[in-house]
Amino acid sequence: MRYFRRWLPAVALATLALYAGDGRAQLRAGENPEATLTVADATKTSDHPAFVATLLRLAPSRQQMPAAAQMHLAYLEAWQLAYAGDHAHATPALERIADGAPDGVLRLRATATLVNILGVGRHYQDAFVRLDAMVAALPGVEDTHARYQALAEAAQLLIMAGQYDLARDYASRAIDIADTPSSICKSNAIYVHALYRGGRIDGDDARFTQWVAECQHAGEMIAANELRADIADSAIQRGHPLTAVALLDHYYDSVRHDAQPMQVSQYESLLARAQWQAGNVALADRYALAAIRSSIAGEFSDPYVSATETAYLVAKKRGDWRSATLWLERHAEADKAHLDDVGARALAYQMVKQEVAASRTEADTLDKQNQILHLQREADKRDAETSRLYFLLSLTVTGGIILWLIRTRRSQRRFMRMARHDSLTGISNRQHFVDQCTTALVDGSRSAEPIALVLFDLDHFKQINDTYGHAEGDWVLLRVAAECRDCLDESDVFGRLGGEEFAVLLRNATVEQARERAERMRVAIGEPSGEHRTIVRATASFGVASTASFGYDLDRLLMKADEAMYAAKAAGRDCVVVAS
Repeated sequence: MRYFRRWLPAVALATLALYAGDGRAQLRAGENPEATLTVADATKTSDHPAFVATLLRLAPSRQQMPAAAQMHLAYLEAWQLAYAGDHAHATPALERIADGAPDGVLRLRATATLVNILGVGRHYQDAFVRLDAMVAALPGVEDTHARYQALAEAAQLLIMAGQYDLARDYASRAIDIADTPSSICKSNAIYVHALYRGGRIDGDDARFTQWVAECQHAGEMIAANELRADIADSAIQRGHPLTAVALLDHYYDSVRHDAQPMQVSQYESLLARAQWQAGNVALADRYALAAIRSSIAGEFSDPYVSATETAYLVAKKRGDWRSATLWLERHAEADKAHLDDVGARALAYQMVKQEVAASRTEADTLDKQNQILHLQREADKRDAETSRLYFLLSLTVTGGIILWLIRTRRSQRRFMRMARHDSLTGISNRQHFVDQCTTALVDGSRSAEPIALVLFDLDHFKQINDTYGHAEGDWVLLRVAAECRDCLDESDVFGRLGGEEFAVLLRNATVEQARERAERMRVAIGEPSGEHRTIVRATASFGVASTASFGYDLDRLLMKADEAMYAAKAAGRDCVVVAS
């Protein structure tokens, strides 16, 4: 098995030794290495020091292990390199396993880990190419653990790319197959994190408390501490720094014990922000410098950007203008790189989707060209027909190229539409809806045009999915969009904000007119026409906010319409409430 002996470079053993200490012990007499590795694999995040110690103990006995155990050990060693932040050595090791391991389950797991570190390392296009291949391989793998890992890593990469709705979908699929307290905790933690990053909940949401407790009970402190970081971030944003400090301080030692560089840096940068907000300049400086030191080298992560900003504010507060200038330069560089990353993530996601479609078209074209070459060789044998066949073949090649260009152009137009429209219903997605509304409100404010914003959410939609399945749920969403479109004018803006939540901006509409239009949509949803009928009857709760009461600021209109919508739910659902 010389192929597998080269998979762990000398630096891997050095990294493991830093965690595990003495590595002289080896495989015990009668010990089953594959069983030992399976146990270590299952507890690698809940008891990380013991996991590392097991790898270091088994590594010297690699040659005495069966081939399957050698491959499993090679994967876990590469996973540990990624965990420790040594992406430079983890990436090639994982690529060799993902591309060449005989075991399909191990290939899928290596690809899942590779997707994670490629995303963290800002290699977004490579990450999404691997993600596409991983999703395509899922139907051929029956191992539940491997399928769960692939779905969970896909969800986390999509969170990084800002695709929060899609990330929640993958997290939900991981939840559906999670069969241990550990996997149940981690998949739900990813789902809650996607909700928070997507702006759907804040740190006071009860789901944070529930899954922090569940993860702690399962021994998954890394997942629990990730959720605590979101709670602390929310507290800081809402102006409660001491609440954040108390939470972060209490679990800081736990985070350092798990020794995951990204999480350590995250806690330290949050502590720096909270201490600065609380007026504790010295502590803010200490934690900011610690966060910068613990950040993964060469990567402009959120914690690094935040920590350099805090270091600049501290130096400025102290009047140390030389240090302040240096920190400001580092922060500006990091912030620009980070903002470039945010755009690159979303762009890479869309580009890979387009390239996959284009590559399939190109493969079809190449296949046609191969057929043409075969015909040309046959034509050479018939001198009398050479000219005519050559002419026909040229026409076929030209037609194939024209067809390819037409299909490529269509793919590009489809890509532009996908970037602006919801993939299921075809109406505007959240970002395109916000852009259209912002423009409409600016124009309306100049002419004092009355404009109303209607927000509505389907009632008990989760029960529809749970009872009839997600396919029927999708049909309900399609039917709702179709029914509502029939009630709207061409000048109105209609969008899906995510999940079962929709919004409509009504141009040149008074409060009463907006109420009437909302009532028409409510009735159409509850009593669909025969053209759009599904087996499920859905209802919706509506909230209406008008510029006459709240001005032309989109954020304020959204907030007031949301409050009115929740008032409609509190009033028994399936009704319209106007914000006052």
